[in-house]
Amino acid sequence: MSALRYGIVGGGFIAAFQLEALRQVQGIEVAGFVSKDPLDELLALTRKYRLGEGRIYENVAQMVRDVDVVAVFVPNFARVEVVEEIAGAVKAGAELMAIACEKPLARTMAEGRRIVGLAQELNLPTAYFENQVHMKALKAARRQLASVTETMGPPVLVRSNEEHAGPHKGWFWDPRRQGGGVMSDMGCHCLAVGRQVLTPPGKPADFLRPLSVQADLSLLKWGQPRWRKELLDRFGVDYAETPAEDFATGMVTYENPETGRLLKAQFTVSWMYDKQGLRLMCDALGPGYAFEFNSLASPLEVFVGDAAAAGVADAETALEKSTARRGLLAVQPNEADLYGYTDENQDLVDAVAEGRPAMLDWQYALEIVRLNLAAYLSAERHATVDLTDQATLDELETYVPLIQQGRGREVL
Repeated sequence: MSALRYGIVGGGFIAAFQLEALRQVQGIEVAGFVSKDPLDELLALTRKYRLGEGRIYENVAQMVRDVDVVAVFVPNFARVEVVEEIAGAVKAGAELMAIACEKPLARTMAEGRRIVGLAQELNLPTAYFENQVHMKALKAARRQLASVTETMGPPVLVRSNEEHAGPHKGWFWDPRRQGGGVMSDMGCHCLAVGRQVLTPPGKPADFLRPLSVQADLSLLKWGQPRWRKELLDRFGVDYAETPAEDFATGMVTYENPETGRLLKAQFTVSWMYDKQGLRLMCDALGPGYAFEFNSLASPLEVFVGDAAAAGVADAETALEKSTARRGLLAVQPNEADLYGYTDENQDLVDAVAEGRPAMLDWQYALEIVRLNLAAYLSAERHATVDLTDQATLDELETYVPLIQQGRGREVL
């Protein structure tokens, strides 16, 4: 099979991170870009890594005719429009092998169902790019414990955390455009990781049955006057008027449909981790065994003293969301691979070559959207959300969180 021609929609941070991953994946050619952002950096990376021509197209419809796969890396508020453009091009005769979408799939169930429905109408294979489920460390832990879980049973408790000091772009901070705050931005990662680690080996990603969600959302750092002013000055986002949460924690209860056993997945996310940089943590507890993962436990550390700090041009060359240029710095030599971006792309390439579904598809992604919305509903009501109750499921179909509506002052 010849190289799979990727067409990338979006030119922001995640697109650049994905190029770092694609240089490590066999069988992919970056054929084109469509973006409202400047593409100079992405084109330079594409050529530096010899990934392909990386032609710039004026619109999505033009590019779709020349590629095999479209990867949707645009901001959350633009996802539906882009997928509609892709669908229009396919209906007009363009042929695609698959379409991929970066997390989260959508901000609401209505948006998610629109996106999923378009793909189903076209019978188009989909891939949901939730990189953390593909992290080599988690996959290695599951392989290492496979014989143990077969004897003792899968884990019964998983705790998944993601924290850093805050996003790069203004739209992430705007709850009306992004879909909320840190729960919408990063909670989707932890929800997916928790579910995957609890899932018995050999079972599909949607095997477990979600029973309930309990969550607490707070505005702890970025609602303080000093930090509100920084957001307003840097990004034009006013948390005095339209705040979003910078901390979220909670619990999802699942049921194993074969055994009836109840399982717990705890999640914690924040935008106020002012330490080395991005930190991912996960631990799992089973009967008589456990594992732990911490992305800051790097084999490489660098110390930069005060006298040398001025020579550090960009702290993020060491670690995503790094907050310091001096002191003892954790350095991850290959973040794209560590965080699972390499493996999620390899899975898509292999799925197309083998004629099988990707590990995670958009129907799975829609369930993550539902769990995320249930967390917001739980926080608004200060109560556990029962996902076995049909009236609650019906409510979530049209639910838009108050924070997403720009009414965060009522709940934070």
